[in-house]
Amino acid sequence: MYRLTVLYPPPRDPVHFREYYLSTHVPLAVKLPGLQSSWYTLDVAAVEGESPVFAIWEGEFESVEAMVAAIGSPEGQAVVADVPNYATGGAQIIHYAPVVV
Repeated sequence: MYRLTVLYPPPRDPVHFREYYLSTHVPLAVKLPGLQSSWYTLDVAAVEGESPVFAIWEGEFESVEAMVAAIGSPEGQAVVADVPNYATGGAQIIHYAPVVV
């Protein structure tokens, strides 16, 4: 299993982010070839103070190679190109092989 995680800092317009993300971006993301499962949250809280993260999306792929192929595909490029349409705070993208304990 290989995981791709996108962390979104607070946007300038949270209402636009939520509406656009749910109606347009998530439907694009779930079309990524090789995506085995995905989930998101728009309700990120910190234990203390304000969270530096507004939203999180995670997707699982069979391998790093499958993830790289998905991002390089036409569907993946459409997802990447769509991010500036709603994520005015930017996006931090990380990937890793999780270790189950």
